[in-house]
Amino acid sequence: MRAARFHRFGPPDVLRVESIDPPRTRGRELLVDVHAAALNPKDVLVRSGSRFAAASRPLLPLRVAEDFAGVVARSSDPELPAGTRCFGMLGYFRFGAAAEQVAVKRSEVARMPEGLDFVQAAALPLVGLTALQALRDDASTKPGDRVMIHGASGGVGTVAIQIAKALGAHVTASCSAANHELVRALGADEVIDYRDTPPHTLSTRFDVFFDVFGNQPFAKARAVLDARGRHVSTVPRPADFLWQARTFATYPRTRVVVVRPRRADLDRLARWVEEGKLRAVVDRVCSLDEIADAERYVESKRARGKVVLRVR
Repeated sequence: MRAARFHRFGPPDVLRVESIDPPRTRGRELLVDVHAAALNPKDVLVRSGSRFAAASRPLLPLRVAEDFAGVVARSSDPELPAGTRCFGMLGYFRFGAAAEQVAVKRSEVARMPEGLDFVQAAALPLVGLTALQALRDDASTKPGDRVMIHGASGGVGTVAIQIAKALGAHVTASCSAANHELVRALGADEVIDYRDTPPHTLSTRFDVFFDVFGNQPFAKARAVLDARGRHVSTVPRPADFLWQARTFATYPRTRVVVVRPRRADLDRLARWVEEGKLRAVVDRVCSLDEIADAERYVESKRARGKVVLRVR
């Protein structure tokens, strides 16, 4: 089968599409024929060698992508028999969705939402699970909460706006002025340009501050948090974990979201899609052979929503 991978760390040009042996399923794993796979900033971090390089070097060559959508090819799962259209996310730093087939655990895959094509479905799992688990679990978002989403026009941010609204929150979105129309269309109640008005300088007090972009750590964001405010970051830094430990049993508090694949959460995302409360935002669609250009665009941080690879 054809799969994207790299034999050394470096710029996007190290990426290749090569013929490799198809995956073998183990135990209760399912085999999926992949039709589309989505890229994430994590793919760039690993491929560039800026993070995880030392631990991952013995594993080279490494494969690419965690998000996928496709059709179940082989299964012992009665909920997802062969022929089922599905979507999901590989977990625990497993990559390899940018390939014609992938072996997945039962927790990593669910039935694809009605009304979506494969490209749209592949754009949702990782960003949707990240936003859902950050807002619902780490931030305990409830109806009426005032939520700040910083970095609102990227992959996680565009989904976080919609999920916060589905949870009943009032949403303020922080992004560049060029993306204000997009985030308003997704449901943001208020919008600010972070370049003119850094979020931590606002006079508003928020119940939840979701730092998707990663440059509004708790040390800054607590200035605009309510007395029982909750801050969540997607970027793990040593200082963030220190603050997390310090605020474990106090308020305001901070958490670093650690996304986990869960079928129940994928099903929740699918129901919101079918109810018209959630939609995928896809900036660019590339072929599998355009993997280097696709990652180069993700690396630019200019993407509005997701970059998706069409595999077949």
